[in-house]
Amino acid sequence: MDLGGSENTSESRFTAYVERLAAALGHADRAAPFRAYCTGLMLPGERKSVEPMAARVEPGRVGAAHQSLHHFVAKAAWDDSAVLEAVRDLVLPALLECGPLRFWIIDDTGLPKKGRHSVGVARQYCGQLGKQDNCQVAVSLSLATDHASLPVALRLYLPETWADDAVRRAKTGIPDDVAFQTKPAIALEQIRAAMAVGLPPGVVLMDAGYGTDTDLRAGISALGLAYVAGIQSSTSLWPPGVTPLPPKPWSGRGRPPKGLRRAPGHEPVSAKILAKGLVPTAWRTVTWREGTNAPLTSRFAAIRVHPAHRDNERAELRPAEWLLIEWPADEDEPSKYWLSTLAETASLDDLVGTAKGRWRIERDYLELKQELGLGHYEGRGWRGFHHHATLCIAAYGFLVRERAAIPPSAPPRPGRRKAPALPEGYRPRGSPVAP
Repeated sequence: MDLGGSENTSESRFTAYVERLAAALGHADRAAPFRAYCTGLMLPGERKSVEPMAARVEPGRVGAAHQSLHHFVAKAAWDDSAVLEAVRDLVLPALLECGPLRFWIIDDTGLPKKGRHSVGVARQYCGQLGKQDNCQVAVSLSLATDHASLPVALRLYLPETWADDAVRRAKTGIPDDVAFQTKPAIALEQIRAAMAVGLPPGVVLMDAGYGTDTDLRAGISALGLAYVAGIQSSTSLWPPGVTPLPPKPWSGRGRPPKGLRRAPGHEPVSAKILAKGLVPTAWRTVTWREGTNAPLTSRFAAIRVHPAHRDNERAELRPAEWLLIEWPADEDEPSKYWLSTLAETASLDDLVGTAKGRWRIERDYLELKQELGLGHYEGRGWRGFHHHATLCIAAYGFLVRERAAIPPSAPPRPGRRKAPALPEGYRPRGSPVAP
């Protein structure tokens, strides 16, 4: 799908795409550094921080290009949300031509970082490393069809140690209205914003890091969206046929009791205990999609339950949901659990296929990091972090749009541009001195 230009080439389409996005920057003088920064992200190269990109984009004037790009990403006061809106307006129609929007995927990604001065950096779980380490964590929302996905929001998670530190806030330019929020609270805010601008709805998908948050699940339901949410094996549930006792009768004094009561024979169980108690005929093998080398297949069961969390503060049961369980045939116990508000008539195949739709976010993060340098920004400030992330998403949006325009049988379009030769003797700042 051509975006314009005299020739139907990847380069002309990229130029036209970037020119249309530049209108969201607010000032005409930002168009040139915006174009250069996006080009630097797309060009091959090991690092996508400012100075190496400046050397690739303008090898004859590295110093001036570096200064221009640094000011644009770290200092200039353009609106991230306006650029992301422009990306969405250009890319989503191309996605929807290939099929309906099905999923809203919430997740976070860790960006390893040394030192303690970059905004939001703390010792916390980093998925990229698979352990606790020094990193920044960003929460995102992606919209996905069966064939592709696009991030439409990304925000840095600010640990409480940062949110409460006035000195570090001032040094890194954290806006006054940014307070501590949990990751699920940030995700719900992103979903509400997406609903407010009328994005096509989808089933919200999340892993157990988000799905165990009752307030997030309730907030999504209040917006009229269905979800498939990963949960922990310890999540307490009311299985079929088991209910709590009603609130105690009112004595006539004080406030009338409101909370449901638990007693022997009226107690919830964990998801794990419930799963292990299912009869063998409850389990069925389901194939949900083709993998790289073979179809992806496992064993699943689904049962209607009522979540039990904090229901001693409620006068009635929470609505019934699906509990979906995966128990691979070669494992000693179940491996994954989900709660879902998909319709009661949903089939097991539908539940599994939807739950497994989350894999697309892993592809988004992989390409944003490995191909476009999402974690390569070397500045320390709040504005620069979010500007860099927005520009990475803008560049990624072009790749998503290009792929959406390719018929399945067509030869692939090149998604990368050739980098100009670096100046002789060029060495990025901080590299070892040549012997």
